[in-house]
Amino acid sequence: WIWPKYFVTIIYLNFCHIFNNFSRRLKYLQINLFGINIGIMRQISKLEKNSTYLKIFWDDGEESKFNFMWLRDNCPTAHDKDSNHRMFNILNVSKNINPKKYNINENGKLEIEWSEGNHTSYYDAKWLRDNCYTINNKKKYVSPYELWDSSLQKNIQNISIEYDEIMSSDEGLIKWLELLHHKGIAIVKKSPTEKESGFKILNRISHTRETFFKTPFEVINIPKPNNSAYTAHALRNHMDLPWFENPPGYQFLHCLINSAKGGDSSAVDAFAVAEYLKKNDKETFDTLLKVPLKFRDKDYTQKSHRGFYAPALSLTKDGDYHDVRFSVATMDTLDCHPDLMEKVYKSHHIFGNLLHDDRFQIKFRLQPGDIYSFNNRRVLHGRTEFDPNSGHRHLQGYYIDRDEIIGRLEYLKKNKL
Repeated sequence: WIWPKYFVTIIYLNFCHIFNNFSRRLKYLQINLFGINIGIMRQISKLEKNSTYLKIFWDDGEESKFNFMWLRDNCPTAHDKDSNHRMFNILNVSKNINPKKYNINENGKLEIEWSEGNHTSYYDAKWLRDNCYTINNKKKYVSPYELWDSSLQKNIQNISIEYDEIMSSDEGLIKWLELLHHKGIAIVKKSPTEKESGFKILNRISHTRETFFKTPFEVINIPKPNNSAYTAHALRNHMDLPWFENPPGYQFLHCLINSAKGGDSSAVDAFAVAEYLKKNDKETFDTLLKVPLKFRDKDYTQKSHRGFYAPALSLTKDGDYHDVRFSVATMDTLDCHPDLMEKVYKSHHIFGNLLHDDRFQIKFRLQPGDIYSFNNRRVLHGRTEFDPNSGHRHLQGYYIDRDEIIGRLEYLKKNKL
């Protein structure tokens, strides 16, 4: 029995060695379940101190420059352990602060003893690599937006999702939020049609944005309307509330009844139209980007006069599209420089016509239980005229800020990893 026991012991020891070796390697793997992204965690191979930054050489040949002030400001101890808010005041150190001593300790962390403040910082190598602004600034920016035109009409089911799918699982909610973020538009099907029932599904995302129109606001034909939405008239493609400094990010139009003749909906991806102009009419594109337009609320029921100046197009720091402001109904009397007026009106005319061109817009009819949801600062919406004597048309509207959509999506995806 001695030999079998000996072999069992040898096999067991080899298994432990293989398992431990695998475990050590496993901690260097990053697995992204939302995309195939498997990579080895990088290690620091060399350090070099310069006049204003510490240079890190990585084991894959990449190099990082970390400014001294940046490193001190981002010491892990600078943040409150519960709130995660930065508590350290960078203004309390001199502009000449620098590493008095620095090394890679036995745990693989960058250890820095600072020239002032009697403080030592410890930085995780993975955190440094993930937040390396040297490397990150070399990466090519990839837009999250999936631009679309009238061809979406043939595949409108691709932007549709059922109410029960969203309500029953985080996967369904993620699917909806991804449509809103990437496509800027989604139609929720088979929702309840009771008044104010939209709150239940919207609370799966976050709180709603309140305005003086109240929440929800009633999209119906009323006598003496204070907004053209509350009429039976046709509405040109537009965004809501462009005269706010920060217009609502997303809008949700919940169809309760739609039996009147007419009142069909339209939508256009204004980012796609802007991209067309960028490629085909740079002068118009630049004018829309540079010259502020004047928007004003003229609601007779209000005791406030709200107005704001903003260009028709605005971009992010990466040069991607940020906002589109377009509303023929609420653009105020323009007062730009006289030398620019002709160019501004010409550009606005070109842009406005493209926003209603059949090459770019889609048209559809909302059914009771549909929730037409869209990025209010990207996707412009409109409707055809309807006959209030032929039936009833009742939509309830809600707003949610764009931060809430993107923030909720990021949280859900991170928790699914």
